[in-house]
Amino acid sequence: MKRTTTFGNKNNSKKKYIWISASVVVIIAAAIGVFYYFNQSNFNLQTVEPAPVEDVNEQNANQEDTTKIEEDNIKPTDEAKTPNTEDQQAETEQPITNNGYIEGQQLPTEPTFVEGVLLANKKYPLPSTFAPGESEEARKAFEQMATDAKVSGFDLVAFSTYRSFEYQDTLYNNYVSRDGQDNADRYSARPGYSEHQTGLAFDIGEKGEEDLWLTEEFGETEAGKWLVENAHKYGFILRYPQGKEAITGYMYESWHFRYLGVDVATKVKESGVTLEEYLGVE
Repeated sequence: MKRTTTFGNKNNSKKKYIWISASVVVIIAAAIGVFYYFNQSNFNLQTVEPAPVEDVNEQNANQEDTTKIEEDNIKPTDEAKTPNTEDQQAETEQPITNNGYIEGQQLPTEPTFVEGVLLANKKYPLPSTFAPGESEEARKAFEQMATDAKVSGFDLVAFSTYRSFEYQDTLYNNYVSRDGQDNADRYSARPGYSEHQTGLAFDIGEKGEEDLWLTEEFGETEAGKWLVENAHKYGFILRYPQGKEAITGYMYESWHFRYLGVDVATKVKESGVTLEEYLGVE
């Protein structure tokens, strides 16, 4: 009995020793594999290292700035051409604009005339002291147009004409407070930039249809259509046509007409372009 017990204990000890040895070998092999794996991973990460977040953000910002400059300064009549060094330099010197306005532009001391036409838009402002009042010539032309329109059954009213610099300042700031500057800039001029300050801009509506004044829907009425087709005969043009916001700087205004005189107004009407395009200043 004692020999059997002794032999069995020795046999069990031997098996236990073999099992422990095998386990050690497996653990060492696993450790070597893990060490190799992490070393290889670190090597790969160092080889292909992503750009820092700050660099990516800076690149995106630069691209957005470039796109903004191109959008603000692009001219529909420009022809495609291969840029040279001078072209690239000129592009970089273009002023940055804000909703069509030239950033940091100062009001001039004298109004701008192009081919004899008094110009007032987002690129060509008026002096703050420019105060001619409503044009007598434009008023007389409107009255004649209104008289003739009655023959066709339309009772036209000029409900807003000359505005002083100070009045436009108040009006514009009220719009900004109500709708925000980005929205206000689409339909209201900043002080010094309004055509109404020239005394030559007439906002026109139909008497009895006051709910359509200052709306695009006026252009769909028979009176609005009559105006578009006949205003040039009296020296007026539809100043801000539909689909021309990128050129004029303002949304479609079916009610805003500008007096130019019969000769120029007829030429602009027949050309089918905006005043900016006609004068070559878009």
